Amino acid sequence: MESIKKVMVFGSGPIVIGQAAEFDFSGSQACKALKEEGIYTILVNSNPATIQTDTDMADKVYLEPLHPKIVEKIIEKERPDAILPTMGGQTGLNLALELHRRGVLDKYGIKLLGSNIKTIEIAEDRELFAEAMAEINEPVTKCKAVNSVDEAVEFAEEIGYPVIVRPAFTLGGTGGGIAHNKEELIDITSKGLKYSIINQVLIDESVLGWKEFELEVMRDRKDTCIIVCGMENIDPMGIHTGESIVVSPIQTLPDEFYQKLRNAAIKIIRHLGIEGGCNIQFAVNKEMTEYRVIEVNPRVSRSSALASKATGYPIARIAAKIAIGKTLDEILNDVTKETPASFEPTLDYVVVKIPRWPFDKFKTVDKRLGTSMKSTGEVMAIGRGLEEALQKAIRSLDIGRFGLIGDGKDKDYSDEEIEEILKNPTDERLFVIAKALEKGWSVEKIVEITDIDEFFIKKIKNIVDMKKELEKLKESIKDL
Repeated sequence: MESIKKVMVFGSGPIVIGQAAEFDFSGSQACKALKEEGIYTILVNSNPATIQTDTDMADKVYLEPLHPKIVEKIIEKERPDAILPTMGGQTGLNLALELHRRGVLDKYGIKLLGSNIKTIEIAEDRELFAEAMAEINEPVTKCKAVNSVDEAVEFAEEIGYPVIVRPAFTLGGTGGGIAHNKEELIDITSKGLKYSIINQVLIDESVLGWKEFELEVMRDRKDTCIIVCGMENIDPMGIHTGESIVVSPIQTLPDEFYQKLRNAAIKIIRHLGIEGGCNIQFAVNKEMTEYRVIEVNPRVSRSSALASKATGYPIARIAAKIAIGKTLDEILNDVTKETPASFEPTLDYVVVKIPRWPFDKFKTVDKRLGTSMKSTGEVMAIGRGLEEALQKAIRSLDIGRFGLIGDGKDKDYSDEEIEEILKNPTDERLFVIAKALEKGWSVEKIVEITDIDEFFIKKIKNIVDMKKELEKLKESIKDL
């Protein structure tokens, strides 16, 4: 795109609980990548507490509110050739959409890079998304977009409870939740309609307890597609992916089924015409015979930061270069310095992500985890095996723990407390699972209550069993 000399990049705005600051990592990468290509870069972001708004990061930095009227004034002054909204999370996409609806993009002849308006609308408007997936025969949950509480109640009675309430155009599950009955549905839907900028929520068939997987996909203008990273949520569906403990590479999916998801992801990104990065979430039933497409993020997402760091593949940097017309085979991977960006990364190690919750500061908040985010950040750890990576991640959380067990800080949960937290998970669920195993609870019983795959419970049991072995060894040394 030789005509593009000046690009405006949207940040994600101030840090809000439930909307952690991973997007600043992506925006900073994008600004650097554009400057490397000799493009004059204008950054608009209202967050002074990030490296992204450092004056050296872009050619021009506007520390202004991400509001259409203010951004239009900046556009009028700077006259950018294009806008890159896909680095600013949901805030960036919503802002681009609003500028389009106000006629600002047409008025100043501005191109939208990465994802076009139609793609953003399809991905964010739940009804349009369901229709788009039907066009390519990709399965989604039974769902209906509603604009009133009465419509929600009517559809829920048709498909049966529980149902998932998902507001359109929000981030981190804001305003959504799980409704087990009519009263809960009325309460959640009322809030969800207020949070949605188009006054719309999706009432979704429940896939609670299904396994959740994410694929990070890249596509260029020549239709070359690669899968950067596959991620598996240890927690089942029903807990927001931003609240979930995530492991990469995928651990429990047979290769044949993984290839199904891979093919589906490539088909989806091509159908939506996304140029750059895209995050696609799937739900898979316990028997691993069916899947549903849950969501597509036509932008770098919270998971993109994790995937970048886990694989050494700089997603935001490469997505920014694709957005201005470069192809994957033309871009050199900045980490390897040798391979082009069209090479898919492979991992011979395990990466674990654990969210960090601020419950130590907000002591009165409900600690139960669900479809709305409460975490304010996350940690990532790398190990040769899952047990090692999990232990490292727990140490990194800065909660005073040196591992899952055996650090002298284990809480003594009663059987009743264990069962309650296993049924209604909180930030303590990992420690509770370990304590249950230590007290003799069977793997099968824990799997039945939590819907967590047996593979992961057994990995935690390995850590518990190792503690017991070390205690025996300690005693035997004493007797010498």
